[in-house]
Amino acid sequence: MERMPPSPELRPGRGAAARRTWTKAAAIASCLGLFLGPVAHPSPASAQKVRVTNLSDVDFGLITNLQAESRRSQSICLYSNSAGNAYSVTASGSGPGGSFALANGSSSLAYDVEWSQQSGQTSGTLLSANGTLTGQTSAATHQFCNSGPPTTASLIIVLRPASLSQAREGSYNGSLTLLIAAE
Repeated sequence: MERMPPSPELRPGRGAAARRTWTKAAAIASCLGLFLGPVAHPSPASAQKVRVTNLSDVDFGLITNLQAESRRSQSICLYSNSAGNAYSVTASGSGPGGSFALANGSSSLAYDVEWSQQSGQTSGTLLSANGTLTGQTSAATHQFCNSGPPTTASLIIVLRPASLSQAREGSYNGSLTLLIAAE
């Protein structure tokens, strides 16, 4: 991702007042690449399948208010042909030990991941890094959501003020891996 310059009100100037403003506010730009890997349980592959479509990268753009929570949500098509259309979600990030963290050189920016088994949501169940959320159900009737609902689940990425206020100015990038398993 290309480094974005700070907004005009954040440009350093001359004098003590400008230095105080610079240290209290920072511009942060972040982008999170998403990778997906469907996984089936130990039953025959022909018996249980999952498919995810409409998943895209998450771009927070330039963040100048470090005291406000920043959320990005996307509705996706998640199909499971298991009994009851059940599935589980396991998430891991590109931070140490699979933690949810974006990086800018040696600096990091923690984020949270939420999941909802309904589309169009801006909040959901908080996921833990490398933890599995079980008991989810898909409303999809077709593997590409061509018939029935066009989207069936929501992925929500959250940058909290506590993490934003500790981050250094700059562009942050990272990846999130979702493993979806039929149940």
